[in-house]
Amino acid sequence: MSATINEKIQVNDHWVSTPQGRLFVREWKPAAADDALAPIVMFHDSLGAVSLWRDFPKALSAATGRTVYAYDRLGFGQSDARTDQPSLHFVFEEASKYFPKLREQLGIQRFVALGHSVGGGMAVCSATSAPQDCDALITIGAQAFVEECTKQGIREAQSVYSDATQFGRLARYHGDKTRWVLDAWIESWLHPDFADWSIREQLPLLRSPTLALHGELDEYGSAVQPEVIAGLSGGEPSRMMLLQGLGHVPYRENEALVVGHIADFLREHASC
Repeated sequence: MSATINEKIQVNDHWVSTPQGRLFVREWKPAAADDALAPIVMFHDSLGAVSLWRDFPKALSAATGRTVYAYDRLGFGQSDARTDQPSLHFVFEEASKYFPKLREQLGIQRFVALGHSVGGGMAVCSATSAPQDCDALITIGAQAFVEECTKQGIREAQSVYSDATQFGRLARYHGDKTRWVLDAWIESWLHPDFADWSIREQLPLLRSPTLALHGELDEYGSAVQPEVIAGLSGGEPSRMMLLQGLGHVPYRENEALVVGHIADFLREHASC
Protein backbone atom coordinates (compact mmCIF):
# COMPACT_ATOMS: atom_id res chain seq x y z
CA MET A 1 0.00 0.00 0.00
CA SER A 2 1.37 3.44 -0.90
CA ALA A 3 2.16 5.99 1.78
CA THR A 4 0.32 9.29 1.72
CA ILE A 5 2.35 12.35 0.76
CA ASN A 6 2.06 13.66 4.31
CA GLU A 7 3.18 10.45 5.99
CA LYS A 8 6.34 10.70 8.02
CA ILE A 9 9.43 9.57 6.17
CA GLN A 10 12.33 8.27 8.22
CA VAL A 11 15.74 9.40 6.93
CA ASN A 12 18.93 7.49 7.74
CA ASP A 13 22.49 7.87 6.50
CA HIS A 14 24.87 4.98 5.83
CA TRP A 15 28.45 4.40 4.71
CA VAL A 16 29.40 1.61 2.33
CA SER A 17 33.03 0.47 2.27
CA THR A 18 34.78 -0.43 -0.97
CA PRO A 19 38.47 -1.10 -1.68
CA GLN A 20 38.59 2.30 -3.41
CA GLY A 21 36.93 4.30 -0.61
CA ARG A 22 33.68 4.89 1.26
CA LEU A 23 30.35 5.68 -0.40
CA PHE A 24 27.78 7.93 1.28
CA VAL A 25 24.20 6.60 1.16
CA ARG A 26 20.95 8.21 2.31
CA GLU A 27 17.80 6.18 2.95
CA TRP A 28 14.18 7.39 2.98
CA LYS A 29 11.62 4.99 4.47
CA PRO A 30 7.91 5.56 5.10
CA ALA A 31 6.90 4.88 8.68
CA ALA A 32 4.39 2.33 7.37
CA ALA A 33 6.51 1.01 4.51
CA ASP A 34 5.54 -2.29 2.94
CA ASP A 35 8.76 -4.28 3.29
CA ALA A 36 7.50 -6.74 0.69
CA LEU A 37 8.07 -4.06 -1.94
CA ALA A 38 11.57 -3.83 -3.39
CA PRO A 39 13.42 -0.61 -2.52
CA ILE A 40 14.31 1.95 -5.17
CA VAL A 41 18.04 2.57 -5.71
CA MET A 42 18.88 5.90 -7.37
CA PHE A 43 21.91 6.55 -9.62
CA HIS A 44 22.78 10.23 -10.07
CA ASP A 45 23.96 12.16 -13.13
CA SER A 46 27.47 13.30 -14.10
CA LEU A 47 27.52 16.32 -11.76
CA GLY A 48 25.08 14.88 -9.25
CA ALA A 49 25.04 14.00 -5.59
CA VAL A 50 22.53 12.85 -3.01
CA SER A 51 21.77 16.44 -2.05
CA LEU A 52 21.09 17.42 -5.67
CA TRP A 53 18.14 15.05 -5.85
CA ARG A 54 16.58 17.55 -3.39
CA ASP A 55 13.08 16.44 -2.27
CA PHE A 56 12.55 13.96 -5.10
CA PRO A 57 13.57 10.80 -3.16
CA LYS A 58 11.33 11.73 -0.23
CA ALA A 59 8.38 12.39 -2.53
CA LEU A 60 9.05 9.13 -4.37
CA SER A 61 9.17 7.19 -1.11
CA ALA A 62 5.91 8.73 0.07
CA ALA A 63 4.10 8.12 -3.22
CA THR A 64 5.23 4.51 -3.65
CA GLY A 65 5.39 3.31 -0.04
CA ARG A 66 8.90 2.03 -0.76
CA THR A 67 12.25 2.58 0.84
CA VAL A 68 14.47 4.73 -1.39
CA TYR A 69 18.27 4.72 -1.40
CA ALA A 70 20.42 7.36 -3.12
CA TYR A 71 24.19 7.36 -2.97
CA ASP A 72 27.12 9.54 -3.96
CA ARG A 73 29.40 7.77 -6.40
CA LEU A 74 33.05 7.65 -5.40
CA GLY A 75 34.53 11.12 -5.92
CA PHE A 76 31.16 12.89 -5.63
CA GLY A 77 29.27 14.65 -2.84
CA GLN A 78 30.07 13.24 0.58
CA SER A 79 31.75 10.05 -0.66
CA ASP A 80 35.52 9.72 -0.53
CA ALA A 81 37.59 11.61 -3.08
CA ARG A 82 39.23 10.15 -6.17
CA THR A 83 42.41 11.31 -7.84
CA ASP A 84 42.41 8.98 -10.84
CA GLN A 85 40.57 9.74 -14.05
CA PRO A 86 37.70 7.22 -14.49
CA SER A 87 38.21 4.73 -17.27
CA LEU A 88 36.04 5.00 -20.35
CA HIS A 89 34.19 1.93 -19.04
CA PHE A 90 33.01 3.81 -15.96
CA VAL A 91 29.30 3.24 -16.64
CA PHE A 92 29.73 -0.54 -16.70
CA GLU A 93 32.19 -0.46 -13.80
CA GLU A 94 29.66 1.26 -11.53
CA ALA A 95 27.44 -1.80 -11.89
CA SER A 96 30.24 -4.34 -11.48
CA LYS A 97 32.42 -2.73 -8.76
CA TYR A 98 30.26 -0.49 -6.58
CA PHE A 99 26.61 -1.54 -6.84
CA PRO A 100 27.31 -5.08 -5.52
CA LYS A 101 28.99 -3.58 -2.43
CA LEU A 102 25.98 -1.34 -1.88
CA ARG A 103 23.59 -4.29 -2.07
CA GLU A 104 25.72 -6.50 0.14
CA GLN A 105 26.28 -4.01 2.95
CA LEU A 106 22.75 -2.58 2.97
CA GLY A 107 21.10 -5.99 2.67
CA ILE A 108 19.33 -5.23 -0.60
CA GLN A 109 18.06 -8.32 -2.40
CA ARG A 110 15.35 -7.31 -4.86
CA PHE A 111 15.45 -3.72 -6.10
CA VAL A 112 14.10 -1.12 -8.50
CA ALA A 113 16.88 0.64 -10.41
CA LEU A 114 16.31 4.34 -11.17
CA GLY A 115 18.88 6.52 -12.90
CA HIS A 116 19.09 10.05 -14.26
CA SER A 117 21.23 10.97 -17.29
CA VAL A 118 24.40 8.83 -17.25
CA GLY A 119 22.98 7.31 -14.08
CA GLY A 120 20.32 5.83 -16.32
CA GLY A 121 22.99 3.83 -18.12
CA MET A 122 24.34 2.73 -14.75
CA ALA A 123 20.84 1.67 -13.71
CA VAL A 124 20.52 -0.39 -16.90
CA CYS A 125 23.85 -2.13 -16.31
CA SER A 126 23.03 -2.73 -12.64
CA ALA A 127 19.67 -4.23 -13.63
CA THR A 128 21.29 -6.56 -16.18
CA SER A 129 23.96 -7.59 -13.66
CA ALA A 130 21.22 -9.16 -11.49
CA PRO A 131 18.18 -9.60 -13.74
CA GLN A 132 16.50 -12.04 -11.37
CA ASP A 133 16.54 -9.45 -8.57
CA CYS A 134 15.51 -6.31 -10.47
CA ASP A 135 11.77 -5.67 -10.21
CA ALA A 136 11.74 -2.62 -12.50
CA LEU A 137 13.98 -0.15 -14.32
CA ILE A 138 13.27 3.59 -14.53
CA THR A 139 15.42 5.98 -16.56
CA ILE A 140 15.09 9.77 -16.61
CA GLY A 141 16.81 11.75 -19.35
CA ALA A 142 19.19 8.84 -19.88
CA GLN A 143 21.68 8.42 -22.70
CA ALA A 144 21.85 5.08 -24.48
CA PHE A 145 24.62 6.28 -26.81
CA VAL A 146 26.60 9.45 -27.54
CA GLU A 147 24.79 12.06 -29.63
CA GLU A 148 26.29 15.24 -31.01
CA CYS A 149 23.76 17.26 -29.00
CA THR A 150 25.07 15.55 -25.85
CA LYS A 151 28.61 16.64 -26.59
CA GLN A 152 27.47 20.13 -27.53
CA GLY A 153 25.58 20.46 -24.26
CA ILE A 154 28.73 19.47 -22.37
CA ARG A 155 30.84 22.01 -24.27
CA GLU A 156 28.36 24.73 -23.36
CA ALA A 157 28.34 23.62 -19.71
CA GLN A 158 32.14 23.64 -19.72
CA SER A 159 32.00 27.32 -20.64
CA VAL A 160 29.39 28.02 -17.95
CA TYR A 161 31.44 26.39 -15.20
CA SER A 162 34.55 28.33 -16.17
CA ASP A 163 32.79 31.20 -14.41
CA ALA A 164 33.87 31.34 -10.76
CA THR A 165 30.35 31.98 -9.52
CA GLN A 166 28.92 28.93 -11.29
CA PHE A 167 31.86 26.80 -10.18
CA GLY A 168 31.22 27.95 -6.61
CA ARG A 169 27.59 26.90 -6.77
CA LEU A 170 28.60 23.39 -7.78
CA ALA A 171 31.22 23.36 -5.03
CA ARG A 172 28.42 23.63 -2.44
CA TYR A 173 27.69 19.98 -3.20
CA HIS A 174 31.14 18.58 -3.99
CA GLY A 175 33.52 20.79 -2.00
CA ASP A 176 37.19 20.18 -2.78
CA LYS A 177 36.20 17.45 -5.24
CA THR A 178 34.47 19.88 -7.63
CA ARG A 179 37.32 20.23 -10.12
CA TRP A 180 37.67 16.45 -10.30
CA VAL A 181 33.90 16.05 -10.83
CA LEU A 182 33.89 18.50 -13.74
CA ASP A 183 37.02 17.08 -15.35
CA ALA A 184 35.77 13.51 -15.03
CA TRP A 185 32.56 14.46 -16.83
CA ILE A 186 34.02 16.60 -19.58
CA GLU A 187 37.11 14.54 -20.33
CA SER A 188 35.20 11.27 -20.43
CA TRP A 189 32.31 12.32 -22.65
CA LEU A 190 34.43 14.40 -25.04
CA HIS A 191 37.20 11.81 -25.33
CA PRO A 192 37.45 10.59 -28.95
CA ASP A 193 37.46 6.96 -27.80
CA PHE A 194 34.15 7.45 -25.98
CA ALA A 195 32.28 8.39 -29.16
CA ASP A 196 31.21 4.79 -29.77
CA TRP A 197 30.03 4.17 -26.20
CA SER A 198 26.57 2.61 -26.03
CA ILE A 199 24.38 0.42 -23.82
CA ARG A 200 22.57 -1.08 -26.82
CA GLU A 201 24.03 -4.52 -26.13
CA GLN A 202 22.92 -4.45 -22.49
CA LEU A 203 19.30 -3.43 -23.09
CA PRO A 204 18.08 -6.76 -24.56
CA LEU A 205 19.42 -8.48 -21.42
CA LEU A 206 16.87 -6.66 -19.25
CA ARG A 207 14.11 -8.83 -17.80
CA SER A 208 12.23 -6.21 -15.77
CA PRO A 209 9.46 -3.76 -16.71
CA THR A 210 11.10 -0.65 -18.15
CA LEU A 211 9.98 2.99 -18.12
CA ALA A 212 12.07 5.56 -20.00
CA LEU A 213 11.09 9.15 -19.12
CA HIS A 214 12.57 11.98 -21.18
CA GLY A 215 12.02 15.72 -21.32
CA GLU A 216 10.84 17.01 -24.69
CA LEU A 217 13.35 19.89 -24.41
CA ASP A 218 16.26 17.82 -23.03
CA GLU A 219 19.47 19.57 -24.07
CA TYR A 220 21.64 16.46 -23.55
CA GLY A 221 19.73 13.96 -25.65
CA SER A 222 17.02 13.75 -28.29
CA ALA A 223 13.85 11.67 -28.14
CA VAL A 224 15.79 8.92 -29.91
CA GLN A 225 17.43 8.09 -26.56
CA PRO A 226 14.29 6.85 -24.76
CA GLU A 227 13.10 5.25 -28.00
CA VAL A 228 16.26 3.13 -28.04
CA ILE A 229 15.97 2.26 -24.33
CA ALA A 230 12.32 1.25 -24.55
CA GLY A 231 12.64 -0.33 -27.99
CA LEU A 232 15.60 -2.57 -27.18
CA SER A 233 14.71 -3.44 -23.60
CA GLY A 234 14.13 -7.14 -23.07
CA GLY A 235 11.74 -6.38 -20.21
CA GLU A 236 7.95 -6.40 -20.46
CA PRO A 237 6.27 -4.02 -20.58
CA SER A 238 8.70 -1.46 -21.93
CA ARG A 239 7.50 2.12 -22.32
CA MET A 240 8.85 5.54 -23.14
CA MET A 241 7.20 8.80 -22.14
CA LEU A 242 8.16 12.14 -23.63
CA LEU A 243 7.44 14.83 -21.05
CA GLN A 244 6.14 17.90 -22.85
CA GLY A 245 7.79 21.24 -22.10
CA LEU A 246 10.41 19.74 -19.76
CA GLY A 247 14.19 19.59 -20.08
CA HIS A 248 17.03 17.42 -18.80
CA VAL A 249 16.00 17.48 -15.12
CA PRO A 250 12.22 16.91 -15.25
CA TYR A 251 11.97 15.74 -11.62
CA ARG A 252 13.11 19.22 -10.58
CA GLU A 253 11.01 21.07 -13.16
CA ASN A 254 7.79 19.17 -12.38
CA GLU A 255 8.38 16.82 -9.47
CA ALA A 256 4.74 15.84 -9.00
CA LEU A 257 4.35 14.80 -12.64
CA VAL A 258 7.46 12.61 -12.62
CA VAL A 259 6.66 11.06 -9.24
CA GLY A 260 3.13 10.31 -10.42
CA HIS A 261 4.29 8.53 -13.58
CA ILE A 262 6.80 6.42 -11.65
CA ALA A 263 4.39 5.56 -8.85
CA ASP A 264 1.69 4.53 -11.33
CA PHE A 265 4.13 2.37 -13.31
CA LEU A 266 5.46 0.59 -10.23
CA ARG A 267 1.99 0.10 -8.80
CA GLU A 268 0.86 -1.53 -12.03
CA HIS A 269 3.95 -3.55 -12.93
CA ALA A 270 6.20 -4.05 -9.89
CA SER A 271 3.93 -4.71 -6.92
CA CYS A 272 3.73 -8.02 -5.06
